[in-house]
Amino acid sequence: MVKMAAGEENQQGHRAGVYKQKNKGHKHGKHRTKGEIEKDNKGRVSVTALTKKQRREQKRMDRRHQANQHRKNKKDMVLTEKRRLGSKDGPPHLVVVVTLHAGVDAAAVAKLLCSEGAGGLVRQERCVSGVAESFGLILPRFKQRFTLVRPDTADLYALLDLAKMADSLVFVLDPTEGWDSYGDYCLSCLFAQGLPSHVLVGQGAPELSGKRRVESKRALAKILEYRFPDSRLFPLDTEQDALLILRHLSAQRQRKLGFRSRRPHLVAQSVSYTPNTSAPGGAPATGLGTLHVSGYVRGCPLQVDRLVHLTGYGDFQLSQVDAPVDPLPLIFPTTRTAKPGKEGEVDMQDTDAAPVRVLMKADPARRESLQAEAEVDPMDGEQTWPTDTELVEAEEARKVKKLMKVPKGTSDYQASWIGEELDGDAESCDDEDDEDDDDDGMMDEDMEGDDEDIDSQCADSQTAGSLCGSDEEQEELSPTEPTGADQRYDDHIDEEEEGEGLKRYREARAHELFPDEVDTPLNMPAKNRFQRYRGLKSFRSTPWDPMENLPPDYSRIFQFKSFDRTRRRILAEAAKEEEGAMVGWYVTLHIIDVPPSVMEGVAAGRPLVVVSLMPHEQKMSVMHLLVRRQPNNKDTIKAKEELVFQCGFRRFRASPIFSQHTTADKHKMERFLRQDAPTVVTVYAPITFPPAGTLVFKQRDDGMQDLVATGSLLSCDPQRVVLKRLVLSGHPFKINKHSAVVRYMFFNREDILWFKPVELRTKWGRRGHIKMALGTHGHMKCQFDNQLRSQDTVMMNLFKRAYPRWTYDPYAPIPLPWVKSELSEEIEDADMD
Repeated sequence: MVKMAAGEENQQGHRAGVYKQKNKGHKHGKHRTKGEIEKDNKGRVSVTALTKKQRREQKRMDRRHQANQHRKNKKDMVLTEKRRLGSKDGPPHLVVVVTLHAGVDAAAVAKLLCSEGAGGLVRQERCVSGVAESFGLILPRFKQRFTLVRPDTADLYALLDLAKMADSLVFVLDPTEGWDSYGDYCLSCLFAQGLPSHVLVGQGAPELSGKRRVESKRALAKILEYRFPDSRLFPLDTEQDALLILRHLSAQRQRKLGFRSRRPHLVAQSVSYTPNTSAPGGAPATGLGTLHVSGYVRGCPLQVDRLVHLTGYGDFQLSQVDAPVDPLPLIFPTTRTAKPGKEGEVDMQDTDAAPVRVLMKADPARRESLQAEAEVDPMDGEQTWPTDTELVEAEEARKVKKLMKVPKGTSDYQASWIGEELDGDAESCDDEDDEDDDDDGMMDEDMEGDDEDIDSQCADSQTAGSLCGSDEEQEELSPTEPTGADQRYDDHIDEEEEGEGLKRYREARAHELFPDEVDTPLNMPAKNRFQRYRGLKSFRSTPWDPMENLPPDYSRIFQFKSFDRTRRRILAEAAKEEEGAMVGWYVTLHIIDVPPSVMEGVAAGRPLVVVSLMPHEQKMSVMHLLVRRQPNNKDTIKAKEELVFQCGFRRFRASPIFSQHTTADKHKMERFLRQDAPTVVTVYAPITFPPAGTLVFKQRDDGMQDLVATGSLLSCDPQRVVLKRLVLSGHPFKINKHSAVVRYMFFNREDILWFKPVELRTKWGRRGHIKMALGTHGHMKCQFDNQLRSQDTVMMNLFKRAYPRWTYDPYAPIPLPWVKSELSEEIEDADMD
């Protein structure tokens, strides 16, 4: 064996040991390409690939071709839908002219759009029932037909109903100010409900001088950045401008609104009413009748077996659908024999000679029912006669001796009476109705009482000058003589409304300073007053059964096993529907059992909107709406206060409750509608499948309505748990290292023992529990995790589940038309000064 020289081993390098990691070699297939492998296989597929589910793996070029085909099909579908609107195969292009400023002449705008110089031919005047200024317009040059409507902007409901059905909106602006305060209010409502395609039009700009025109244009562009950042302002002063606007309306991209594109709908162009006669058996008439509504079908095909909804009036059934002659046909001759200048003239049909065709008649076996509430069985909660086995078990349970603490020397007979008395106290107030929660505002009433006491002290001490100042100070602060403006201002003030507003403001302020805090009553035990409340170890993790102690109203509603899955299924079926009256057909709907109040609304000048409902959308359930307060509205909105809702195509009145928008399984109830955060509004209302915009109005005593919140439909979930919190507070009387004596939370010993299992907490973050009662006047010894501070407050949180009130009313009140009064002008002038 030869020994290596020094340093020779290092020159040979490192040698791998036996534990060297050896990776697998790459199976490259003998460097064959994919084409050579497929050529050798000659279409043969391995057995393992055939036994599995086909993966449908495509090559890169195949995937690219498939993506191009999908893109082309979607583009063709959009173009087809766009070209159908306004053509002979689709409904007329519904254009609604909306004026956003009081100084704009809307009649002149409608006159320019319908003038002959713009190339239009007016073939039908007053084509929308209830609206005086509506025209059916045909443009042979563009092969388009329009329906121009100019509603009364002061009637907010008429404006919203037409805007949600319109294909395009024409906003008429003032050349200097853009829109006024009421125009901004209308824009807020339109944006919240869903804004379709729109055009901005300015009128009166050529009348301004050159320098003033540039300044107004610059100011108007700055105003438009807030509401319409990407929109263009069109001038409308000549017939040539009107022609350009009509061309833009016919070619612009259409915005889809989810709640209307998935449902068949139409705007009534002709309405007639036939009262029902007496029944064949001699029964008196019911006061209802059949409503005949004619219009163009929009959205998707309409079926006769589905229910229809008349906005503001309720749900009804159809008896048949007719196909009358189209009053606004668009027919062009095959050969052009007209003289130059009259090229493309429209040949009108004889509408009187063609008979009316019956398209469909409702099948009573397939027609959907109008049942909105579930049938309530009054005997459903009753107990049946007990069986022999149950009687034996009850007898054995009665013989089981209960262990209880009784005073020393008490006999068994006396102990049994004591036990019955204790049980009776625990169940004595189970039947009390605490739904309105009026007693929860005792703290507010006490605060108001304190204010009244202070006022009375001031009144009694005016002569002495001790509290309210001396006589000289009173003379200096005496009011001056009222002027004429002050007298006119006072004429518009309602003292009762002012008093109610002050009361609501004080309640909201007290809730903001002391959230959910309530004083313990002195005239009744706290265990009886708060018997429906319970304590929670943790609001987040403590379970709460959503089916426990449900109110009787829950027996009248419907519930889905999975609302999201049902929604997806129904929307998918509606998208595939190809039967019924097709989109663009002019039809007449026979709506049965309609009250005569519908014709009163049409006669008053309000448009009539008909929407076909999806399955289950007539049934009542618990609906949740996600809303946010309007920034310019500062009114105090209390829970369970009656409000007016416009959710999608529905408009109704209801008394909601408010809760926080969280992802937990329990949600804290809010006593007032918050200003700084989104809030979930819960109401009893008919089922509606989202998406749908939501507007919340508050009815004033003078008939006007204020927009207080806007949002969208969230879900339909009766099992959403909304918990109302109630806080009892106490004051530390004696403080030790880990314990303290607390008073003013309870006022008798029995209440302390009753609420002993509930956990305590303090405003400074300490946690503890009741250890024992001291005396008989409500003092108690409490144990905490750390020493308390003298300025700390001991609190006990109690919870109960809250439900809305069943006050649903589909007949929403019609607000009074908005009129600018002299009082508002004086206020604006005062603000400007």
